Amino acid sequence: MQICLEQALKENSYPGRGIILGRHADGEHAVIAYFIMGRSENSRNRVFVEQQGGIRTQAFDPAKLVDPSLVIYAPVRVLGETTIVTNGDQTDTIYDFMAQGKTFEDALRTRTFEPDPPNFTPRISGILRGFDYRLSILKSADSNPDAVRRYFFEYMAPIAGQGHFIHTYQCDGNPIPSFAGEPEQVELTGDIDAFTSMLWSSLNQDNKVSLFTRYIHVPTGAVETRIVNKNQ
Repeated sequence: MQICLEQALKENSYPGRGIILGRHADGEHAVIAYFIMGRSENSRNRVFVEQQGGIRTQAFDPAKLVDPSLVIYAPVRVLGETTIVTNGDQTDTIYDFMAQGKTFEDALRTRTFEPDPPNFTPRISGILRGFDYRLSILKSADSNPDAVRRYFFEYMAPIAGQGHFIHTYQCDGNPIPSFAGEPEQVELTGDIDAFTSMLWSSLNQDNKVSLFTRYIHVPTGAVETRIVNKNQ
């Protein structure tokens, strides 16, 4: 079942961090989006900056950075024709494994959810090559710190106009409930500026932090990227 992405974001004050991958309605562009949100001062004290074809997070005010371990990482890296998108330092794990000829799944079987009780934030990850993409979520079993559940989803020859959205949390809460079920099917239309504007304006004003979008024209390899930071 397809959801309305704009409405879903507007109705959810805290989906956490989110990945969207898919094929644009024009049939020629692959679409990538990644956003971060935050409730704590440490989480909100961040911006996206470009690096080597991808992005990394950076403290907006270095003096206020408390613990960089779960907030400073490279969400997007590019390996050849493959774009890797994640919500943590598993980006580097996937990059290193794939550079050695191993798989997305091989890499993530060495990782687990984040060590941040009581939330045990899931690790969400995706890779895109051409129009084909994969998504994954690693999460605890019913908030059990000793039990990990790894889920993988593969989308080959995707339909034009369709993408999939996965996010760390179902909604706000204490503790925050982890995302459940399959990635949500969403419609992908409009140019990159319209798409970026829709996403940014739909995210909760208090909790949104940064947004990255990218359109890849698959026939030519041409890339367009947008970055929006609440902290400017």
